[in-house]
Amino acid sequence: MGWLNRFTTNVYAIGSFAALAGIMFGFDIGSNSGVIGTYQYQEFFDRPTPLLQGGINGALSAGCFVGALIAGFPADRYSRKYTLMGASVLFVIGSVFQAAANGVPLLCVGRVINGLSVGITSMVVPLYQSEISPKEIRGRIVAIQQWSITCVVFRFWIQYGCQFIDSTAAWRIPWGVQAVPALILLSGMWAFPKSPRWLADKGRIEEARRVLADIHGGGDMNHPRVQMEIQEIEAVIKFDRDEASHRYSDLLKPGMAYRVSLGVCLQIWQQLTGMNIIMFYVVFMFQQAGIGGDEQHATLLASGMNYVVNTVMTVPAILWVDKWGRRPTMIAGASCMSAFLWVVGAILATGTYSINPATGRYVVDLGGNTAKANAVVAMVYMFVASFATTWGPLGWIYPAEIFPLRVRAMAVSLSTASNWLFNWVLSFIVPILMEEIRYGLYMLFAGFNLLMAIHVAIAYPETKGFTLEEMDIVFSHSPRKKLSKEVVEREMMEKYMSGTPAGSIEKTEQIV
Repeated sequence: MGWLNRFTTNVYAIGSFAALAGIMFGFDIGSNSGVIGTYQYQEFFDRPTPLLQGGINGALSAGCFVGALIAGFPADRYSRKYTLMGASVLFVIGSVFQAAANGVPLLCVGRVINGLSVGITSMVVPLYQSEISPKEIRGRIVAIQQWSITCVVFRFWIQYGCQFIDSTAAWRIPWGVQAVPALILLSGMWAFPKSPRWLADKGRIEEARRVLADIHGGGDMNHPRVQMEIQEIEAVIKFDRDEASHRYSDLLKPGMAYRVSLGVCLQIWQQLTGMNIIMFYVVFMFQQAGIGGDEQHATLLASGMNYVVNTVMTVPAILWVDKWGRRPTMIAGASCMSAFLWVVGAILATGTYSINPATGRYVVDLGGNTAKANAVVAMVYMFVASFATTWGPLGWIYPAEIFPLRVRAMAVSLSTASNWLFNWVLSFIVPILMEEIRYGLYMLFAGFNLLMAIHVAIAYPETKGFTLEEMDIVFSHSPRKKLSKEVVEREMMEKYMSGTPAGSIEKTEQIV
């Protein structure tokens, strides 16, 4: 069993296995975005109107909102680990309902149940990953969550193959297969450890020390890194219990309310980039732009490349996000996405819009100019690449690392719930906006991206390279001020460990 123990205590393996929950969400996006453009789906569900289609898609987001909002309680009460396992069971049930749907009502029930699961896991997975990761690679480990979501590319190509089945199996198979990663997560999560910080917060210090020794010290409980981390965790927990509480009202206290606003706004901004809407409605978008002609498989093929770009371009973020820093990456990403969306909107504004009698939806005639059509595709791909490298992973990384342990689950729950609330709102209204303002939709999201770049530059401090326990010190300084590690370590000593003998906290090696 030596190899199994080495695997289940490897921080990369722990973070990657927990990220299977991201594949669950990614699979649902991939199946849905591919399915809704096929004639098999359209005929069976009697060609849903834009309003009804928005409701079907929004059912998932509504469930996600509720799931994220309630996830803080089980994550604190029963552990991050067991909460993930419970959410996996929900996802299996929801997938079965979708695959067996005999109409819109059962389909929506399945999507709501899947949404509950996705909402819970999207909050708990980054939380769990951040709490088991050393500070030097915390961003990299949490970024794996976003990469697993982008594995929708595999899901989309399953859908692409199933479109050639001339029956309802064309959409039943994709929605049934998405239960597979949930079953794997449920069966395998038993072998992985609980969060050491959750254990410490529950008074189970020796168990926390054992877990930290296994994942950061090669099994050596006397390893300098293990000693430093457990000392910091114990000191902060003791300070919190003496000076603070674990109530939801703590989120509204001065200082903490500011951090909560940053987490909530970041998750809202991630939705207002327009990325998830593009992934949901990429088939409709390319159909509206006349890309792929009248051939269903050609449109799906062009759309599928979108997912390939998303998956591939998330890899640089995993490798280098801990070197680039959070602030510059988010500012650069938002600026680039804004520019690309302005170009898409400008090109589509030059076309002539008319109603397609076959679908009842607007399409744009670019005058047979293939260069313009290709430019739209290229700009969409560049937009996706920018998101995948920047706001995709950082939308999960930043909120999971900025809160103190006593309110971390509650605050991340609230932040994630805001993400899904806006996801629901957008998935419901975007099909309508695509018909009503058409090219103006891309310009609207371009404006949002510009605003978020400005907001990050003004209000968000750099968190790269600091432990979770050091965040209180980081947020006590100006967000635009670059802090040295020496300053943070000195203030940590003064605030939490004033009674600690000098020299008892050793420097630790860099982990790469």
